[in-house]
Amino acid sequence: MDAPDVRALFQSLNQAGIAARFVGGCVRNAVLGRAVDDIDVDVAVDKPPETVMRALAASRLKSVPTGLKHGTVTAIVAGRPFELTTLRRDVETDGRRAVVAFTDDWLEDAGRRDFTFNALYADADGTLYDPFDGRSDLAAGRVRFIGDADTRITEDRLRVLRFFRFYAWYGKPPLDGPGFDACRRNAGALGSLSGERVTKELLRLLEAPAPADALAAMAEAGALDHWLPEYDGVACLRALIGREDRLDPLRRLASVLEAGTDATALGKRLKLSTQQALRLDVMLAREPALDVAGGTKAWRAGIYHLGNNLYADRLLLDVDEPGDWRAALALARSWTPPELPVSGGDALALGLAPGQRVGALIAAVGRWWIDGDFSADRAACLAHLEQLVRSR
Repeated sequence: MDAPDVRALFQSLNQAGIAARFVGGCVRNAVLGRAVDDIDVDVAVDKPPETVMRALAASRLKSVPTGLKHGTVTAIVAGRPFELTTLRRDVETDGRRAVVAFTDDWLEDAGRRDFTFNALYADADGTLYDPFDGRSDLAAGRVRFIGDADTRITEDRLRVLRFFRFYAWYGKPPLDGPGFDACRRNAGALGSLSGERVTKELLRLLEAPAPADALAAMAEAGALDHWLPEYDGVACLRALIGREDRLDPLRRLASVLEAGTDATALGKRLKLSTQQALRLDVMLAREPALDVAGGTKAWRAGIYHLGNNLYADRLLLDVDEPGDWRAALALARSWTPPELPVSGGDALALGLAPGQRVGALIAAVGRWWIDGDFSADRAACLAHLEQLVRSR
């Protein structure tokens, strides 16, 4: 609130007679004493977006009409984006998107929001507006729908997933009973959502410090039945969280999937990127098996075959694998695998014709080089290649 860019924005709006208040995540986190630097700063305003844009232009502040239909303008102040959204009321909803009308009624705007602590507003001087006792819910770790939970979910089915995601980040047991029951009653409608939106909510939930209870509650409510039928419980997730050195939501997702999960099919259903689906496939694969008990030589071979990051993924997920996994993980984070000192060109230089035999010989040299713990230099690898050529 004391930042120069924030003050410049509010001064611009106030000069034009526009009332503005912070709303959403920045207020929620400020109340909790959590960092707000990396959260998009949302501001609610009581005038239509065209009026807001004129006010910003009069103060020589840049604005981008990012969602005029829904009342949203993005102001750019000193390179920092602020989403300014006009107070709204729902005219019509279809379970995902709403037709809205602009209003100047702050309570009407608050009443269309999902959870009580997401209807917290704050003036530029820090005065807090809390129409639904969201601050008490936030302090209690209670995720509570505004008004009737079933009505809120009927307006936007995604709120079922948001209920559990916010519980993962802000909740404390027990779950709000009416909210959970409403989510369970409406879980069957989640199949009509898009894979992209479901995945975004799921991965954001898994980014929470301790998401296992929230995910288990999702499963109990039936909220995973359509999108994640491969769900296999949170025991492995809890173990993973206890040993992971870097939080990674995709790895956490892999930890709750049953053995034999088809990563390609899952990737298509959840609209994962090709890279994400391939990584998930490697994390879920049984081969090559990790030899953690084999010591440094085996670790280096595994890192060479899988790559540093994928080896670390497999290592962290194989919670029952015997051996010094901590030392293996440290090696995966620090050791750079070398390149094989010989190539197909070296085989051709020995007089071989291009073909499958060249590839087979280089692969054989590679296996020998790896078996020697990568100690052979180029001269030794060339000598071994020549020996193989003569013997074959």
